[in-house]
Amino acid sequence: MTEVTSVRPSSIKNAAVNLPYGGGKGGIRIDPRKYSQGELERVTRRYTTEIGLIIGPEKDIPAPDVNTGPQTMAWMMDTYSMNVGRTATGVVTGKPVSLGGSLGRADATGRGVFVTGAEAMKKLGMPLEGARIAVQGFGNVGEAAARIFHQHGAKIVAIQDVTGTIHSAAGIDPGKALAHLRQTGKITGLEGSEEMQKDDFWSVDCDVLIPAALEKQITLQNADKIRARLVVEGANGPTIPAADDLLAQKGVTVVPDVLANAGGVSVSYFEWVQDFSSFFWTEDEINERLDRIMREAFQSLWDVKEQHGVTLRTAVYIVACTRVLEARACAGCIRKSTREKGRFLDGAALFVGCWGAFRTFDRKRHPPPLFARPSPIKVKGQRQNRSFCQML
Repeated sequence: MTEVTSVRPSSIKNAAVNLPYGGGKGGIRIDPRKYSQGELERVTRRYTTEIGLIIGPEKDIPAPDVNTGPQTMAWMMDTYSMNVGRTATGVVTGKPVSLGGSLGRADATGRGVFVTGAEAMKKLGMPLEGARIAVQGFGNVGEAAARIFHQHGAKIVAIQDVTGTIHSAAGIDPGKALAHLRQTGKITGLEGSEEMQKDDFWSVDCDVLIPAALEKQITLQNADKIRARLVVEGANGPTIPAADDLLAQKGVTVVPDVLANAGGVSVSYFEWVQDFSSFFWTEDEINERLDRIMREAFQSLWDVKEQHGVTLRTAVYIVACTRVLEARACAGCIRKSTREKGRFLDGAALFVGCWGAFRTFDRKRHPPPLFARPSPIKVKGQRQNRSFCQML
């Protein structure tokens, strides 16, 4: 439940990729493995009824997260629709395609990891063909990222999930690994690979490391072992702040989670738009739009990183907080005198410092970034960045 009590990164993530969403989380504290399908359905429907007053297509739009998926979202949409007396497909995203879901949603987060990772490799002069990739986590995000990297000529040299860790210097075929996992229930034992100790995963000789499992995986105990030049965070919060500082000192580039895994929320936005118009796009159109959004977001962050000599993690907060504060200022929510006195960016720095994700931005050393064009953020009912902005 720690993610539920830390909702601000969702607002940062949406602002970083310029989506007209705010951020929030909620959940039910149960272990779904201990309940039948019927029990999970009843729990989900009751939960949806309880929060029915605060969700809606133009209010708050739930999407799947840990231990939830298309079926859960189908139950939520159906329950909400029954309560309001009409079909409301836009109330949730991540639904089955047959109920107004979007094509490309399943691979969206992993695809975003690939796109941002590939863009970072270009900036660092790292060739994608033959690049050695180590992936922690082989669920929706890790498997999709590994598969897409493999399809573009990269070599998957290590995979770790809850069942074990495997390594192969010659490369692992993610398709065969997934088939083996489904057949045997574990990743270990795959032909052509060797099993490794859990802690040895972090010292694998690789070019790119993708932590796509759980939070707080890269710590002071293992950060110094990492041999990759690039870390692309597929999971939410996989690197603790102290380890992030250590990686920066080592010269390791980290593409932060709030950008790298924003592919999922981007396609959720596409799904919401398609539901409103009842006009659905092809998967190629969705992937093209997603790739463009992720590339443009990465480029804007890289420009700020280069301009101010900061890490990508700091850059993403500069960009996101500035966009939110610009929208608030235009709406009249920030006092004009505060902006006139040059404390515009300081407000963003203060918020980030209080949250504790990274050190407060030093305005004296790094002046506020100036953007060549305004960043449009459309207002969408109560959903538009309210939970984030009330803190400022």
